[in-house]
Parts: sequence; structure tokens; C-alpha cells
Amino acid sequence: MRGRNNSVSDKVDWTLCLLLLLFCLTSCVSIYSADKDYLPSQIMWYVIGSVAIAVITYFDNDQLRKLTWILYGIGIALLLGLVFAPITDFTPERNGAQSWYVIPSVGSIQPSEYMKVFTIMALSKVIHDHHEKTVYTSLKTDLILLCKIGLTAGIPIGLVIVQDFGTTLVLIAIVAGMVLVSGITWKIIIPLYSSIISFGALVMYLAVFGRSLLAKYLSIDQYQFARIDSWLDPVEAGDSGLQLVWSLQAIGSGLISGKGYGNVEVYIPERHTDFVFTIIGEEYGFVGGSILIILYFLLIYHLIRTAFLSNDPYSIYICVGVISMIAFHVFENIGMTIQLLPITGIPLPFISYGGSSLMTNMMAMGLIFSIRYHHRSYMFSPSLSI
Repeated sequence: MRGRNNSVSDKVDWTLCLLLLLFCLTSCVSIYSADKDYLPSQIMWYVIGSVAIAVITYFDNDQLRKLTWILYGIGIALLLGLVFAPITDFTPERNGAQSWYVIPSVGSIQPSEYMKVFTIMALSKVIHDHHEKTVYTSLKTDLILLCKIGLTAGIPIGLVIVQDFGTTLVLIAIVAGMVLVSGITWKIIIPLYSSIISFGALVMYLAVFGRSLLAKYLSIDQYQFARIDSWLDPVEAGDSGLQLVWSLQAIGSGLISGKGYGNVEVYIPERHTDFVFTIIGEEYGFVGGSILIILYFLLIYHLIRTAFLSNDPYSIYICVGVISMIAFHVFENIGMTIQLLPITGIPLPFISYGGSSLMTNMMAMGLIFSIRYHHRSYMFSPSLSI
């Protein structure tokens, strides 16, 4: 029997609306302090993102599953276009990477950002469809599912890795999170993850103490080693470590309560994008930074609760994919500004300036709004009124 709450107002996720509003205000205030010229564009993308949320919310799970491979195919085609396109005004090269399409009067569009959401949708469909068709699970069926996941995610990862290493890490984080809830037996997951972690640890060790081997067998260039040096010892790294040195100075100078709004004294290039957290740290100190991190914890908690209270496995997979994406973004971005992690160019969700990254996050939230809006509550089932 259906639940009593069927009005539009009851089906809207107002908690998520409030969290997005707080992120929007934080972003606008931070970007205005960094460079007010970028504020109108950020507001425009928030408006466009809100429209995207409304459109995505209209589609239920069945409709989203039907659209999945179309969107996935469009994303792959756009990535292939960047791989084979010559350098032009339409497909320029920036910071050594050809990762954007430039559309006049609109701005830059980065397909790898949108591919995160399309990959989440594709993996959710693959896992959902596999379990619908599999009556009895076994080691063999789990290995087949793992291969399906690997193939679905491997194509975009292979195309993105030549354009943007940071986005590649995000895609890997999404896959890692979704594999954990895919139903694959731990007899496969534990050896697989242990091998990956061990390999990663070995690469990091060689990046510090055995660079000649990495340069010889993995063709890693010297500028990539420079990133490791600028992370481990930014002062000794010279010019390559200046960004991190300035970041630490800005956040450290904010102390407990910060210097106050508009009192930015430490110069950091392009701080309105990947290093926007330094503005919050300098102007509002430890207190301001902690409040922002708490907001992210509330968002992730809300998404986890939505997943637990959902009646549909597909919705759960979507939630886990979005959680993995947001959590990795936050951990990596804040971590790189305080020297906890290497600098990778990953933006801070909902706060950093950037149309493609903001649209990606808003589209992901649209999927969550859709889950809440089309949720069917039955007698004695938990409500999604959270």
C-alpha cells in the first residue's frame, strides 16, 4: 500500500536544498573575495545547474536507466573527439592538456567532468541488470560482474588518463566504492584491493627512492617527479613548490578565527578554482574551515541515509557512486592545500569556480533528488522524509 505523502512538496528533498543553498552562498562569498569578476559566471552556472536538477528530477529510475547508454555514449564520443582533435581555438591546449571544448558565448566544457556522472549511471545499470539476470551467484558470476564493471569504467578511464590525471583518480574512486556494494564476494574483493594498495604503495616508494626504474619501465617524465618533490618538500622544490608554500601560509595565517572577510594578504594564483579553500582558511581560520568540512559531512551523511532508506537497488548504487565522488573530491582538494596529499588539480565540490565541475556536481545531486521524488513508500517501510 502506498504511503500517504503524495504532494509535490512532500516529495522534494528540502534538506538537500538547504545544503546546496549553503554551499552556493559559501562559493559566492569566497569567489567574490578572490576575484569578483568571476562571480556572475558562477551564479549563472548555479542557475543552470538548478535547472538541470529540475530536469533530472523529472525522470524516474526506469527512464534514467533507458537514457544511461545514450549519455555514456555521448560522453565517450566527446572524449574521443579531444583525443584525436588537433589543437584549435575550439579544442585548445591548457597547462599541457587538451581537455576542453570552447564554445563561444558559453565558455569551456570539460567532458571528463560530465563523464563522472555518466559512469556512475552506467555502473549502476550494469550492476543492477546483472543481479536481475543472475538467479544464483557464484565465484564465476561475481568475476563476470567484475569484468563488466572493469570494461564499463575502463573505457572512460583510459581516455581521461591522457587528459587529466586528477579526474582519473576520481573515476577510480567511484569504481572502488561501487565495487564494494556490488555484491561481489569478499573472496575476490580482499585480494583485489590488497594487490591494488600494495602496487600503489610500491609506486610511491619508487617515486621517492627508485625513480630510475619508474622512468625506465613506466615512462614517467621528470615533471611528474617534480610534483612529488613539491609535495614532500615544497620549500626545497623551488618554483614548483611555491603554490603549496603559499597555500600553507594562507591557511596558517588565518589561525583560529581568521582575518575577516576581504582581508586576503597571501597571494595565490587562480585561488578561486582549485585553491578556494585557502580563502576560507585565511579569512575565517580554523573555525570557518571546520564549518565547511562539517557541511560536507552532513551532505555525505544525508546521501548515506538516502541510500539506506531507498527501496530500489539501482538507487542505492547511484547514491554510493555520488558519495564516492564527492568524498574523494573533498578529501583530495582540502588535503592538497594542507600538504596532506599531492596537488592534483581536483576542485572543491560546489565551492570552486568552474562551470563543468559545478554542473557535474549539480547533475549528481539531480540524481539524488530524483530518488527522493520518485521514492515509493509502502506500509511499514521507512520514509525518505529526511
